[in-house]
Parts: sequence; C-alpha cells; structure tokens
Amino acid sequence: MQTKASERLLRQALAQRILLLDGAMGTMIQAEKLSDAEFRGDRFREHPHELSGNNDLLTLTQPDVISKIHRAYLDAGADIIETNTFNSTRSSQADYQLQDISYELNFAATTLARQVCDEANQVSPGKPRFVAGILGPTSKTTSISGDVNDPGFRSISFDELAEDYGNSTNGLIDGG
Repeated sequence: MQTKASERLLRQALAQRILLLDGAMGTMIQAEKLSDAEFRGDRFREHPHELSGNNDLLTLTQPDVISKIHRAYLDAGADIIETNTFNSTRSSQADYQLQDISYELNFAATTLARQVCDEANQVSPGKPRFVAGILGPTSKTTSISGDVNDPGFRSISFDELAEDYGNSTNGLIDGG
C-alpha cells in the first residue's frame, strides 16, 4: 500500500472501530524453542558470537517462523502487527556483534510484515491490516553512567543514538 493511502485507510478504520494491536512477539518466539543453530541459519553459521536470543535476527534466518507468528495474530483478530525490530538498532545488535546489519533487519522485517498483512487484506479486503514499525530502547543510555567511578561517563552520545535510530527508521520506511 502507498503511504498516503495507508494513512487514509488507517484513519477511516480508527473512525469506525477500535483497532487491535498484536501481542508479545518475544513470547511467541520463545514458544518455538529454537536452538542457537536455528537462530544462526546458514548465513550466520560461522559467526563468532552466540546468537540465541537475538529474536530480530530470525527475520533473516527463520522468516517462516516470524510470518507464522504475524499470521497467528492476524487470525486472532489483530488489525495492526508490529515489525520484529524491537532490538534492531546498531546499539542493540552490537551485543551480538551484528551492528552492521541493523538497516537490513529493519528493512526485511517491515517487508515481511507488510507481505503478511497484504495477504490477509486480499482474503478480507473489507478489514484492512496495518504494519507498525517498532524500535525499542537500546542497551546503551545517555541518562546515567555505566561506570560507578565516573559519573559523567556515557557509553553513547545523544548524536550517536539519534543517528542509530535514524538508520533503523530508514530501514523501516524503505521496507514499507
């Protein structure tokens, strides 16, 4: 859907009814009981860092699992599904040494969620579904020191954090 057309449809739907947002993606992923090898997939098989728990990475390595979760929420009545990008900022992906794929994660997650919504919209065109791009907090903070011996220390600057969120936002927008 075009951005303006989507906005118009969203406003119309909001004027007609209460829209339901999907639920906890992380909980649904945990229920899958995936191994580290499944988190890695073929692409990251040799990656030097443990990847189990990097739920956002599953968009690339296990897209069928993420699509299945999106579909389950839509089938349960959700009108809006969130992208699987809560930790897809460079700052958060640095915990897994995958900061360089941040944009790709956001782009792919939005594309995947959009595809699942479009499929649902074809089945029932009278009830449009929407995608919400999600960005959670990072593991870095500008508000408190991470070093008790240096109260002024910050692990990231405001400008770095803004640039990080900008990169992720561009991926979400470019992905649709």
